[in-house]
Amino acid sequence: MLNRRNFLQSTTAIMALGAAAPSATGTAHGLARQAPFDPARVRKFTKTLVNPLDPAHPGVRRPRPQDSVTLTIKEFAGSLALNRPNGDPLATRAWGYQLNALTAPTIPGPTIEVERGTPINVTYVNGLGGLANPTPVDTTLEWANPGSLGGLAPVPLVAHLHGARSQTRSDGLPDAWSTPQDTYQGRLFAKLYHYNNNQEAAHLWYHDHALGITRLNVNMGLAGFYFIRDTNETYLQTINVLPRYPYEIPIMLMDRMFDQNGQIFYPSEDPTTPGLPVPTHLPEFFGNVILANGSAWPRQAVERRKYRFRLLNASDSRFYALKIMRQTEPGPTPSRPVGPALPILVIGNELGFLDRPAEARWQTPPLADGSALGISQPNTLLIGPGERYDVIVDFSQVPVGTRLLLWNDAATPYTGQVPNNVDYAPPAPGLTDRVMAFDVVPRNAAVPDAKITPTTPLRVSQTASLPPVTAATVAGVRQILMYEGTDTFGRLQTMLGTIEAGTLVYSDPITERPHVGTKEIWEFHNTTADAHPIHMHLVDFRIVNREDFSLVTRDKLNSDASTGAEVVGLPLPAGNPVTPSAHEAGKKDTVVAYPGQITRVLVSFDRAGEYVYHCHILSHEDHEMMRRYEVVA
Repeated sequence: MLNRRNFLQSTTAIMALGAAAPSATGTAHGLARQAPFDPARVRKFTKTLVNPLDPAHPGVRRPRPQDSVTLTIKEFAGSLALNRPNGDPLATRAWGYQLNALTAPTIPGPTIEVERGTPINVTYVNGLGGLANPTPVDTTLEWANPGSLGGLAPVPLVAHLHGARSQTRSDGLPDAWSTPQDTYQGRLFAKLYHYNNNQEAAHLWYHDHALGITRLNVNMGLAGFYFIRDTNETYLQTINVLPRYPYEIPIMLMDRMFDQNGQIFYPSEDPTTPGLPVPTHLPEFFGNVILANGSAWPRQAVERRKYRFRLLNASDSRFYALKIMRQTEPGPTPSRPVGPALPILVIGNELGFLDRPAEARWQTPPLADGSALGISQPNTLLIGPGERYDVIVDFSQVPVGTRLLLWNDAATPYTGQVPNNVDYAPPAPGLTDRVMAFDVVPRNAAVPDAKITPTTPLRVSQTASLPPVTAATVAGVRQILMYEGTDTFGRLQTMLGTIEAGTLVYSDPITERPHVGTKEIWEFHNTTADAHPIHMHLVDFRIVNREDFSLVTRDKLNSDASTGAEVVGLPLPAGNPVTPSAHEAGKKDTVVAYPGQITRVLVSFDRAGEYVYHCHILSHEDHEMMRRYEVVA
């Protein structure tokens, strides 16, 4: 059985034995094998960051009401800024969304920008016909099995618009998948998706969500930006409070692994544990190459002014703790961050602006037993998989010619504690400890700098201030259990359930049925060793607080024969609730739930239908850390 310690040891072995691992250039069962790509040979900070708001980047900007958009998933060969040992560029086979026949598929996918209240129709076409799945599909998981063909072909896909208040048939749920020509379909399949976009200015994103293989399909490149704009945001730009393009830059963060030929690789063998399926699911995935907007370690020229960055963590399992600092002079050993970090002002969460900007601070809880202290690091932004942050960074006081790096401090797997090099590893120096570079250039005097300050009101035009988070009008409280058990092969299996019923798997009957028009508090009780980014479809929510707790469990045999737990008695809160940090106090759809804590969120339910909630560590949601819920009329 994999626990945290031997999982890290096996991951190291997998990377070291990459020559014996299946490559994306082979079949789903790894018949062809390639040596691993050495990420140290990438010429960092040479490729310019792609701005997905650039008119040259494919996209649909401000469509008219009821306009129809078609996005076709295609395989293509493109540059992710990898190179051969002699410096020649490598072409990587990937999957991307293609807007029309005149544009190429891209990573990130085409950018969609819509005005609030402007409905559009979107059709996602599975264009992978005739393609044997090049990814290592573990058919022992519960997955979108197209005709029981063993995962080789055809490839099932479905696109979820993450953060949207869509009706069930337009949500892109795990059971809504289809294969090329829609030959095979999941039970919730719909051809046409209708997005009413009736939300305030928000940072959504679309990505694949097929049952049991989300991690593989997204790893191949299936993700893109979707922005809703409104009159409040337009007003703030008009009066020059907020930067606008080209000083607004969305940044999608991904980590990946590659084989020696630059092809996408996803680990699927555990050399330390005999008897597992081949390919096999692994508890988490951490790549050794960091991509920003589809390029490995790019650079961006920044003028001496304020910039607005729309940050998205589209990685499988990796958290990022981001800070912007200079580096020591590169030499025989990798450079390190030096000097003060630039302030990072958070102006919005996933689904709207804060009332006023808030300073980013990486703040984590100490362990309840007192054995380890938490982290308190200013000017550092923690972002978990699936989360988005809208931030302002001011380069106006940085000398021209300065190179700054966007650094990463978060451990893998992430628990909120300082890395100990045993169970939780720090980022690799020279590789995963850095994301991209900013090169400071003179300011274009013809364009005034944005006027935003730490006290600037942000919800000022046809947008009410955020109401206080209160439990006075809630219809009820739901207690959700988060647990690490084992599947029938003895593999680590993360799962959800309820305090009353214990652990449950995805196919078990629905246990959560809130009513339309009500508010509830959902309490996520994290009994696992790691932090989990919990995402709820359909809704936005506000974080109420986090509180230490304890409970007693005993083994339970789940309906799929895996080993989970049931709760003995009731959870015992410690009586030390802590309100959320100021920078995460807005409207969210994904929240970091720390180990040993109850994370409480206040949720509003405005539409009837079936939806899901799950951990947004893609490897976890693919292996039973996802449950269906139904909002009833």
